[in-house]
Amino acid sequence: MSDDNVRLKPILGIQPGVYLACLYGIILLIILFFILLYPGLRNPGSVIIVKTIPRGAAILVDGIYRGSSPNEVFAGRGRRQIELSLPGFESIFIEEDIGGRVFASRLFPSRVYIDESLKSPDPVAAFINEAFEFAEWSFAGEPGPAYQIPLSLSEGAYRLGPGAIDAGIGEVMDGILEAAARFTVTRAGLRDLIRAKTLIDNLGLSPSPISLLSSLDDIISYLNDNPSAALWLSELLSSESRSELMSSQWYASANFTETSFEPVISQPIRLGNLNFRLIGGGIQLPGKNFPPGSTVGSFYISETVVNSATWEAFLEQNPRWRAENKDNLVTLGLVNEDYLEEIAGTTTIGVSGISMHAATAFCEWFSREFLQGFEGWEMRLPTELEWEYAARAGIIDYGNFWEWTCDPFSHLSFLRAPQEAISALSSPEFSLRGGSWVNPQGSVDFSTRASLPGFFSSPFISFRPVIAGIQR
Repeated sequence: MSDDNVRLKPILGIQPGVYLACLYGIILLIILFFILLYPGLRNPGSVIIVKTIPRGAAILVDGIYRGSSPNEVFAGRGRRQIELSLPGFESIFIEEDIGGRVFASRLFPSRVYIDESLKSPDPVAAFINEAFEFAEWSFAGEPGPAYQIPLSLSEGAYRLGPGAIDAGIGEVMDGILEAAARFTVTRAGLRDLIRAKTLIDNLGLSPSPISLLSSLDDIISYLNDNPSAALWLSELLSSESRSELMSSQWYASANFTETSFEPVISQPIRLGNLNFRLIGGGIQLPGKNFPPGSTVGSFYISETVVNSATWEAFLEQNPRWRAENKDNLVTLGLVNEDYLEEIAGTTTIGVSGISMHAATAFCEWFSREFLQGFEGWEMRLPTELEWEYAARAGIIDYGNFWEWTCDPFSHLSFLRAPQEAISALSSPEFSLRGGSWVNPQGSVDFSTRASLPGFFSSPFISFRPVIAGIQR
C-alpha cells in the first residue's frame, strides 16, 4: 500500500503555513465577534432580577407580561416602565433606565435588581378572592396525574404576611376558613385548608411549635362545634385513619337523625295564577343538609312551579326575556343555549328551561305587580332551608323539575360558619332541589341536592317562588 500525501501550494507567493494561520485567525475572530460583541450590538440591554414579597407577582415590562416573581427577565436598553401586579394588592410601577454593556454581554450581562414589598389595601377582600378560587376548584374533584390544584388558601394566607394578619383580621380570616371548609371535599383541599390555618395563626410565617398548638386547639374546638364533621372527615382520610375514625364514639354520635315536626300551615291564597300557603316558622329543621339547630322564619310558598300562563304575563311586560332574544341573553351571561327549551311529549306542567337569573327577574316583577298589600315582604327564590321545610311538610309537589334556590351551593352545607363569611365567599354555583322526572324513581327525595351556575338553563329545570319578610 502506498501513502497519499497532500501538499498545499503557495498562494500569491504566500506559503501555506502563513495563509493557514491567517485563515484560522480570521475564523477565530469571527467566532469571538459573535460571542463577545454581536449580542451586545444586536440587542443591548440588561437582565432585570425581580424579587417581591409576597412572591408570585406578575412582572410586566412596558405592558408586556414577562413572568412572575421571583424571576430574571431581559429588557432592552432605554427607559422602561416595570409593573409588579398581584390580585388584591396595590400594583407597583417603576421607571428604570436600562443600560447594557456591548462586550461579553451574553457571558456577563448587565444586571438591574428590583426588590419590592407589595401591600394590600383590603387584606380581607384579598383573602376572600383566594378562598373563592379554592371554592371553584372544589367542583373539579380530587386531583390526579392529569392536573393539580393550586394551594389557593394557604398561598393567600402567606401573601398577606405578618403586617396584614397582625392588624387584627386574624379572627375574620378564621371565619373565612370556616366558610371555605364547606367546600373541602378533596384531600388536597383539606391539606390546603390546614396549611392556611397554621399560616394565619403564625401571622403568615412558617409555624412555630407554640402556634401549632394554638392551631390544633382551634381545630379541635371547631370539630366539637360541628358534630357531623366526623362524617365529612371519614370521606377524606386514608383507609387506616378512616377505619379508626368510624369505630370511634364521635363518629357513632355524628350520624344524622330524622325527627318529626308539625309546622303551622295556612289555607292557600291566590296571587296572579299561583296558589301560595303560609308556613309558620321558628321550628328546628331535622335532616342532614343544615347545621344542628337551624330554624326557618314564616314564609309563603307556591304550591307548584311557575306555570306557563304566569310566565307569559311576565314576558308581556319584560320582552327582553323572550326566547327570540336568547342570543342577546347568552351574550350577557344570563342564560345558555337551552333557555326555555322543553322536552316534547312530556306531561309535566310548568315553564322549563329557566336560568336562575331569569327566575330572579320574574320574582322582582311579581313583587311589583302583586305584593302591594304585603308591606315588608318580597318575592324571591326560596332558600334551601325554606324549600326543604315545605317539602318535609308535604305541601309542595316536587319531582317534575329540578328547582332553583337562591342559596350559593356548598358541598358541606351542614358545617357551621359565620353568615357574613358565607355571604362574602359565596360560590360559583347555586343550589337546586327536587329532582326531575328523568331521574330514576326513588333516586331523589326532599334532601337531595344539586348545583349549577346561575346562567344554566335546561328542560329539566324550573322554579317556584316564595314570599318572605324582607331582610334588612
